[in-house]
Amino acid sequence: MTFKEDVKECVENLRKHKTQYVILHFIDIQGNFRGRTISATEIENALSNGVGFDGSSIYGFASIEKSDMVMQPDPATLAMLPHYIYNHNVATTICKIKWPNGSPHTGDSRYMLQKYAQKLQEKGYTPTAAAELEFYLVKTHDGIVEPVENHIKENPRYFDILPGRDLTEQYRMDLCDALSEMGLKVERQQHEVGSAQNEITFKYAGPVATADNILKHKYVSKAIAHKKYGWTATYMPKPWIGKAGNGMHVHLSLFSKNKNLFYDEDGYAKTSQMCRYFTGGLLTHAEALAAIVAPTVNSYKRLLPGYEAPVYLAWSRSNRSALVRIPEDFQSKENEVRIEFRCPDPLCNPYLAYLVLFKAGMDGVKRKIDPGDPVEANTYHLTEAERKKLGIEKLPASLKEALETWESDDICMQALGKENAQTYAELKLREWKEYENHMSEETAEITPWEIEKYLFA
Repeated sequence: MTFKEDVKECVENLRKHKTQYVILHFIDIQGNFRGRTISATEIENALSNGVGFDGSSIYGFASIEKSDMVMQPDPATLAMLPHYIYNHNVATTICKIKWPNGSPHTGDSRYMLQKYAQKLQEKGYTPTAAAELEFYLVKTHDGIVEPVENHIKENPRYFDILPGRDLTEQYRMDLCDALSEMGLKVERQQHEVGSAQNEITFKYAGPVATADNILKHKYVSKAIAHKKYGWTATYMPKPWIGKAGNGMHVHLSLFSKNKNLFYDEDGYAKTSQMCRYFTGGLLTHAEALAAIVAPTVNSYKRLLPGYEAPVYLAWSRSNRSALVRIPEDFQSKENEVRIEFRCPDPLCNPYLAYLVLFKAGMDGVKRKIDPGDPVEANTYHLTEAERKKLGIEKLPASLKEALETWESDDICMQALGKENAQTYAELKLREWKEYENHMSEETAEITPWEIEKYLFA
């Protein structure tokens, strides 16, 4: 159940549902969930005035000498959780982050995306975004983390739906029910390539609303798995060598006055010149974008040839080996023509991901960056010489390499602002240095350190 934006209506609806608690949450610049729980009797004051917290305890938010900050629930995101999760009537909401004087915190990633989306709107553009979140359902047996479906040895398991083989169908139905009650328009759900790997797709919206929905999806998927099934829902990009990784393919498009600006009946894969320029911007800045959209040490163990995770900077229709893909399953529908950017993973901060992707794409439009000819061959099967002849570059091979790219491409600095970008880079460099103490000589190996750090993220 979702609620309208009017404060009094929200309060009255919460009373009707005999709500006992409200979980207030947001994410920090790295995408980690933060928040606190209040009694439902305090929600009217929270909606009107916010709730104070210590911003200095969250890196990048506030200094210790100016630490008071306010989290104010956004009533548009207020929704009820299934009762069985906490055995209480509990609602949840995403918060705006402000200073005590009411001014927005410029380091709040949600605010950054809101501000840029508004800027695009003022120029006559309406951005839309979608996401495909993949995740595993796992359990720990004798100290070993394994999928809950290890009874089936067959690999891949894509679209496996037979009862007795697919043990996660009921879980997905429970999750779809919960997401629908929270206001998401769930379109479809499926078993993915890996054992107990899942994907639930919800309808596209504006980038802020889609990022909000990603947060709801992650929170509720983890809560249902843990509370009802005794499982862990993990969005770790690469939990195991030899199994498919978890991606978060994102879909992007631009509209103006209800017209899809990426559509051209006569264009390649029905794409417009603007779409080509937008694609050119994404490919030109892809190496720098990687540190935002593939934000962890473990992310780059997913970005290896052979698992439908893109490595090479190319674009094409349908071709899943290309970084940028033009889906053709709905080409008969003008409004469905869009770009799919395939290297992000679900541990990214979705607000920052959409921010830098639209920023890079619009830079391509502004500078009329041509993406070159589409590559319809499987890029993994091309020789190094063939890729060189076609001018196909690669994504960074590690988080460290991705951060180093920022020195020669300031697109993320432009998008986040200098101070926020420096904060983000410092945190990620610290993460890399921590990993260096645990890394193996075999760079593709999934270390115990990674399992501890990312399995529950």
